[in-house]
Amino acid sequence: MAHRRILSQQRAALEDAWARWLTRTADDAPTGDAASPRGEVARSWQRSLRTVDPARDCAPSSGDIEARWAESALRAPVTELTGELRSIADDADFVAAVTDETGTILWSYGGRVMRRRAERVNFAPGGRWDEPHMGTNALSLALRTDQPHTVFSAEHLVAALHGWVCYCAPIRAADGRQLGVLDLSTTWDRSHPLAMSTVRTLATAIESKLHNRGAATPGVRLSCLGAGRLTRDGAPIRLRPRHLEILTLLALEPEGYTHERLHFAIYGDRPVGSSTLKSEMSYLRRATGGEITNRVYQLVSPISCDAAELAAALAAGDTATAVRLYRGPLLPGSETPGIVAWRQFLEVGVRTAVLSSGEVEHALRYGEHAPDDVEVHEHTLRLLPNHDARRAVAAARLHHASRD
Repeated sequence: MAHRRILSQQRAALEDAWARWLTRTADDAPTGDAASPRGEVARSWQRSLRTVDPARDCAPSSGDIEARWAESALRAPVTELTGELRSIADDADFVAAVTDETGTILWSYGGRVMRRRAERVNFAPGGRWDEPHMGTNALSLALRTDQPHTVFSAEHLVAALHGWVCYCAPIRAADGRQLGVLDLSTTWDRSHPLAMSTVRTLATAIESKLHNRGAATPGVRLSCLGAGRLTRDGAPIRLRPRHLEILTLLALEPEGYTHERLHFAIYGDRPVGSSTLKSEMSYLRRATGGEITNRVYQLVSPISCDAAELAAALAAGDTATAVRLYRGPLLPGSETPGIVAWRQFLEVGVRTAVLSSGEVEHALRYGEHAPDDVEVHEHTLRLLPNHDARRAVAAARLHHASRD
């Protein structure tokens, strides 16, 4: 009770400082008196007031966030730590979020109470939380200073966040570049100094996984959900469809294939000579820099691959990440037996996870990629409250899927 009383007094003092500050102009706002916040917050308020209305009710939204998350270097390490992040959020009722270097949220997960609060202010994928868009908050300070920050209650410029406390730490690449931030937020009355050490430890763990992965295959990304594409440092590497199929199979099965097993996965029962596959593998080695072993067909180093990350999310029971990753069937134009088998596995896995989930966001997002799935759209409508405007979208999808 004593801790809460101290926090309540601190909050009241900050509310008073915030109200007094906003009645002054930037020129006559003093620093260091009883009506002033700490220096770094005061300076941020001054900058933020040029572009942000303190009465705004939510963060603005960015564009195609799914594509940005799919290409982000942070996605793989965050996916690996999703279980730990979810556990912390659920146990302590935090909302966790990861942004890119612009302050756009790429991934988030919330406990029961904070999830609802987060949705109201667009503290969710696509929300812009940098200083010019959302004013003073822990994310914007960490982005600007490249240092960890805590922002409590009315230290936030935007009044809608005065019920929050946020802890944030930057995430850096191996070369020191800032890639984004990790934030843990909760209600002001749950403020605790140990939360900052938790977020710093988690950010360090993400960096460690990122650096290890980056050392293995810097800049290589294989995208094969909804379409097939291989890039190195953002530049496309042109591959024939057959080679994309082989690379996808190797990424999905890191233990590799014998010659006979990969031959069957590619050609099935068709009478194709063994030299054909050897020729295809020789070409693929040249295109990828010799990253495939000989005796067993196996990638020398792991390749960052959206389908492999989806499979990992399903294995971890992380439906939120699985749904965000799923942008369509695996190499949809392929009829290669091994690809068809993996395509069905991933589709059934994501669909089952969505139908087993009580989260309407999962059903709505997956429904975008399952236009003919009546059961999914019916499930979405059951989850949506009667007053929710998104029922119109779900009902339209169900009508389309139900047509003969």
